[in-house]
Amino acid sequence: MSKGTYGRIPPDIEIAQSAKLKPILEIAKSIGLTEDDLEFYGKYMAKVSLETIERLKARPYGKLIYTTAITATPAGEGKTCTAVGLAQALGKMKKSVMVALREPSLGPTFGIKGGAAGGGYSQVLPMEDINLHFTGDIHAVGAAHNLLAAMVENHIHQGNDLGIDPRRIAWRRVMDISDRQLRNIVVGLGGKANGTPMESGFDITVASEIMACFGLSPSISALKERFAKLIVGYTYDGKPVTAADLGAVGAMAVIMKEAIKPNLVQTLEGQPAFVHCGPFANIAYGNNSIVATETALRLADYTITEGGFAADLGAEKFFDIICRVTDVRPDVVVIVASARALNHHGGAPRDKLAETNLAVLEKGCENLDKHIENVRDKFGLPVVVAINRFPTDDVEELEFLKKHCDDLGVRAAISEVVGRGGDGGFELAKEVLDSLEHEKPDFRFLYELDSPVKDKIEKLAKEIYGAKGVIYSGSAERDIRTIEKQGLGGLPICTAKTQLSLTDDPALRGAPTDWELNVREVRVSAGAGFIVPLCGQMMTMPGLPKHPAAENVDIDDEGNIVGLF
Repeated sequence: MSKGTYGRIPPDIEIAQSAKLKPILEIAKSIGLTEDDLEFYGKYMAKVSLETIERLKARPYGKLIYTTAITATPAGEGKTCTAVGLAQALGKMKKSVMVALREPSLGPTFGIKGGAAGGGYSQVLPMEDINLHFTGDIHAVGAAHNLLAAMVENHIHQGNDLGIDPRRIAWRRVMDISDRQLRNIVVGLGGKANGTPMESGFDITVASEIMACFGLSPSISALKERFAKLIVGYTYDGKPVTAADLGAVGAMAVIMKEAIKPNLVQTLEGQPAFVHCGPFANIAYGNNSIVATETALRLADYTITEGGFAADLGAEKFFDIICRVTDVRPDVVVIVASARALNHHGGAPRDKLAETNLAVLEKGCENLDKHIENVRDKFGLPVVVAINRFPTDDVEELEFLKKHCDDLGVRAAISEVVGRGGDGGFELAKEVLDSLEHEKPDFRFLYELDSPVKDKIEKLAKEIYGAKGVIYSGSAERDIRTIEKQGLGGLPICTAKTQLSLTDDPALRGAPTDWELNVREVRVSAGAGFIVPLCGQMMTMPGLPKHPAAENVDIDDEGNIVGLF
C-alpha cells in the first residue's frame, strides 16, 4: 500500500530554528498596518495598539473558518497544525488570510504535551518565544489573579469589615506550571501575624477567571466591568463578596493593560498570525481572545481560528459562549481527524494505531460522526473534514475515510500540512473555499439562556456528549440552588470535563451512549459570565507525567534551545 508522500520530518524546533523570519513590521504592512500601529517586542513580535483596534472597528468582517477536531487521543489529531497549514495554503493561493490562535501555557509545554505552536512545516514563529513566556500575557493574568487573592486575605486580617467567612473563600491561587501538590493547601499558618488559617489551593493560570475575563473583553473598560463582578467569597450571612467590594478592580486592570493587546507573529511561510489569550477547553472556555479574532476579521478576507480539544469542548463553547458576547459567527467549520486517532477510538491498542484495519477504523468513525452531527445538525454550520495524513497511513484508509464522509454528505480533504506546509493544504483550502461559496450557515444556539441551569446542563449532556442523563452530587445540587437564588442562573454553561472522551470517563473511547454525566460541583464565574459544572474527576490543576517534557529541554552557552517539542 502507498504511504505518505513525504519522509522523515525533523523535530519542530529544528524546523523553526532553520526558518528565515520576516521582520514583524513587514508582516504588519501585509495587512495594512504601519509602524505606528505596533508596540514591538524585538524584531519578530509586536502588539497591536488599542487605538488601532478601535479605529478598525468601522471595517466589515471577512469570513471566519473555525477549526476543531475529533476527541483527543494519544495518537494526535493535528488541529493547530491544520489551522496554521490552511492559512499557509490560502496565503500561497494569494488570498488575504490571518490565523488567530491561543497562547501556549508553560504547564503542558513542560508537562505531557510539549509546545503548542503547530508542528512540522505548519508552525507559528518564533516558536521558542511563543512557547516560553511570549509577551508575558499569561504571567500578567497570574499576577492579577493572585493580587486579588492577597487582597481577600489581607481584608480579613485587617479587621474584616465586609464580614467575609474564611470558610467560604471562593478565590484560590494560580500558577502557570502543573503541580498536583498545590491543588489543596492550608494558608495563614504560623500565628496571628501571618494571617488567618484557611483552606485554599492552586489552579493552573489558564483556568483562572481572570483569563476568561481577559479573553472575552474587547476593551479595558469592558475588562473592568467583568472584574467588578468577580465573586471572591461569601459573608457569614451568605452574601457574595466581589472584587469591586475589595477595591481591587483598578489595580488588576493596570496589571492587564498590556496583555489585552493582541500579539502579532507569523507562520512559517510568512502569513500574519495573532496568538492571544490561552484558556484550556477542558477546564475553561478554550478559545483565543475576541479582540484578536474580531481584529483579524477586519484585517483579512479570511480568518482561521481554532478551539481547544474536540468539538464538544472548544467549539461548543465558542458557539454557546463567545457567539453570545459578540456578533462573530463561523462561516464554515473544519473538523480535523486522523486515521491513527480514529483507530484509537475504534479500540486499537496504542502499539497498533498505525496498522491498517478497516473494521477498527469504521468503528472509530463513530466519534467523527458524532462531532459532525453536533456541528452540522445542532449548530447549523457547514462542515469540512480535514483528514490529517501521517506517513504511516495507507491510501486504503484515506480513501475509506473520504468515502465515509461522502456517504454522510460532508466534504472531506486530505491534509499534508505537517510534512509539506502550505503545499500540503491546497486540497483542504479548495474544499473550504468551495464551501464558503456554496454553503450558507444557519447558525443557532444549543439552548436558551433563560432555561433552568439543570436543563442547560442536561441538554449539553444528552445532545452534545451523548449521555442518557445526568447525576448530580448533593454538593452540585446545593451549588445550583445558590446560583439561581443569586440571580445568576441565566448564564451559559462552560463544562469542565475530560478531553479524552465524549463522556466524563477518559477511558471510554468512540461515541458511547449508555452512560450518565456525573456533576460533582458547580461553580459560577460571574465576572467571565458563565456557569462551570465540574464533571467526573476533572482537575483544574494538572499534574506532571512520569517523564515530563521538561526533562528534554535544555539551552547551550550560545542560547540555542533544544528539546522543546
